[in-house]
Amino acid sequence: MAVRRPLIAGNWKMYCTRPAAEQLLTALKVQISGLTDREVVVAPPFTALETAARVLAGSSIRLAAQNLHWEPQGAFTGEVSGPMLKELGCSYVIIGHSERRQYCAEIDEQVARKVKAAQRDGLVPILCVGETLEERERGDMLTVIRRQTQGGLQGQEKAAIAALVIAYEPVWAIGTGRTATPDQAQEVHAAIRATLAAITDQDTADAVRILYGGSVKADNVDGLMAQADIDGALVGGASLQVESFARIVQFR
Repeated sequence: MAVRRPLIAGNWKMYCTRPAAEQLLTALKVQISGLTDREVVVAPPFTALETAARVLAGSSIRLAAQNLHWEPQGAFTGEVSGPMLKELGCSYVIIGHSERRQYCAEIDEQVARKVKAAQRDGLVPILCVGETLEERERGDMLTVIRRQTQGGLQGQEKAAIAALVIAYEPVWAIGTGRTATPDQAQEVHAAIRATLAAITDQDTADAVRILYGGSVKADNVDGLMAQADIDGALVGGASLQVESFARIVQFR
């Protein structure tokens, strides 16, 4: 089985001006200095990416964007392309987050195009999947997860799949204070890995890092990270507070 390096990513969503980003990251660098056995990524809003890149220069913290367009350039008002993000110093990009699916009507076909574009432009996609409370209560949870996983990876080669990251974010747990139990999260993570094995092979599936997201906090991260198929976390609100995010990064 592949050894998967844990990955903790902070999704800042639409928070933090440039001065706030500089202050947060300057403090975070001090708090988590010396950690080498896990990877740390932050995803500020577009307006703060350049500031974040400057502050993080020379550190081990990697930079992510929260979205991209599938074309490298063009008449797409309000969009940002992979080459633009790469130029700013991004290594990762979040794709298919439930808030994009819900508020911007993103569908699996668009998500798949963005995943391919990210890899084309030298960025590692963090592909997000997750069910709503209604879908879970209806018993459609795993069907939705499999559909989103397969849909987001349409047309991808094995090597490309092995190199990306998947984040399971139950929509009912995002920003609600409700968190899936470690067992609930593990069940879905195992299903995602089984889906990956079905569309590629077991070695490829074992290489993919699968993160959990959904009200991850300092007081629940240890239990989540103890699960066999949970390789990290995609953290929302807690990533905006230095002490809480540092503790999540330093999970035991």
